[in-house]
Parts: sequence; C-alpha cells; structure tokens
Amino acid sequence: MGDTNTDVCGVDHSACMAVTDLLARIGDKWTVMVVGTLRNGPLRYNEIQRRVEGISQRMLTLTLKGLEQDGMVERTMYPTIPPRVDYELTGLGRSLHQPLLVLYDWAVAHQSEVAAARNAFERKAAERAAVHAALFAPK
Repeated sequence: MGDTNTDVCGVDHSACMAVTDLLARIGDKWTVMVVGTLRNGPLRYNEIQRRVEGISQRMLTLTLKGLEQDGMVERTMYPTIPPRVDYELTGLGRSLHQPLLVLYDWAVAHQSEVAAARNAFERKAAERAAVHAALFAPK
C-alpha cells in the first residue's frame, strides 16, 4: 500500500482500523478516570460517581457498560433491598492500569511544553485574525 494508507503505528492501515474502537475506548477521558478509580478494588456505582469528579450519571453508566462489554469491568449484583451493585476491574482491566500510568507520566512531564505550544498557537491565531481584519476591512 502507498504512504497514505500507513498510519502513525507504521503498520498497514487495515490493521490499525481493526483496533480503532478499542483505542477509542481506552483513550476516553472517562474510561481513564474510571479505571484509575477502580484500581484498588470493587466499588459501588455511587462511590465511583463521587470519586470521578464531573462525570454525569449517563456518562458513568455508558462508560461502565462499555468497559463491561469489553471485558475490563465485572458487574456484580447482590440480591438485597435495595439492590447492591459492585463494579470491579477484571484481569484485563487491571492490565490497562500500567499503560495509563505511563501516559499520565508523559502528560505531567510535558504539560508545560503543551501549554507553551497552545499559547503560541493562540498568539499566531490572533495575529492572523488581525492581518485578515486589516486586509478585508471596509474602506
């Protein structure tokens, strides 16, 4: 295949497409936070929601369902009144924690560089807007 069908992995495009949905799942902001929250053991739904700041009930439900579907979280329902449901990482889910820590470490190490790049981008965008306004201002 040509260069246009090779992605950043350096492998055939179709091979990368095969894992796109999985990469989208594990790269999702809420997935990262839920996996981190569950790393020390099972938790009830409301406890997860309290610990994952900013997550809505709908997003937590969708995230947990997706993680369960992909075999990374196990949902255990206890026949009590009211019903008790615990969520826990499976072995597969626990194996995701270490790669996520590596990404976290990278983000911490490069946070100032990214902030500087964002500021430079904003300055350039403002300069371009000023030039555009000057060129196309009514005479």
